[in-house]
Amino acid sequence: MGEWGFLSSLLDKVQSHFTVIGKVWMTVLFIFRIMVLGAGAEKVWGDEQSNMICNTKQPGCKNVCYDHAFPISHIRFWVLQIIFVSTPTLVYLGHVMHVIHKENKLRQWLSQAGNEMGKMPKYSDEKGHVKIKGELLASYTVNIFFRILLEIAFIVGQYYLYGFILDPKIECSRAPCPFTVECFMSRPTEKTIFIIFMLVVACVSLLLNVVEIFYLICSKSKKQCPLHINSSENTATLYNPESAWHATHSQSIH
Repeated sequence: MGEWGFLSSLLDKVQSHFTVIGKVWMTVLFIFRIMVLGAGAEKVWGDEQSNMICNTKQPGCKNVCYDHAFPISHIRFWVLQIIFVSTPTLVYLGHVMHVIHKENKLRQWLSQAGNEMGKMPKYSDEKGHVKIKGELLASYTVNIFFRILLEIAFIVGQYYLYGFILDPKIECSRAPCPFTVECFMSRPTEKTIFIIFMLVVACVSLLLNVVEIFYLICSKSKKQCPLHINSSENTATLYNPESAWHATHSQSIH
């Protein structure tokens, strides 16, 4: 599990800048993808090629048949899926960190200059909590769109590569096999269950991303109802200029 440490720590940092649905997506990614894949999948598959049995001893035939049936192993395919699906989130995290860094430098300049009438930070506070609005909202939405596209691409890719049911018998007639060779996979039922489980998790992740897109659109259209975003230390909101103006105006009247 050590190889997942870097990715896990980076994704954990972005949780404070996620919506509630985004936090659920992170849970699905960590528990049902990274942890399950690291803990169980490698033990289920292992060295699959050496465990495959063919009805010929022709040198090289088993290697060719395995390569024909599995151009890329399931384990490596799922690892690539997790990396690619997580990449838009890491890009969004980099954007958030860049915005926070710029606004922290702006605060330092304002404190030294003693000028409160200049340009004020509008995306973050002193504790690093952000308001998802403007360019951050656009970046967050683009991040979700790319996650949706990548999830669909990998689900379709898995279907065309080797389907969702693992056939226990593989027939192969490629050279150097002397005839149509039959090869048999080890533990096909267990592997099929694992394949279906990972497919269901990918579909749940895709559904959460689609729901979050509609969540953001509906929340943006209802400007009087700010959307709350949970943080580990504080609660941020999707910034609403009209709500903020009304709150300030009512306080000035009182």
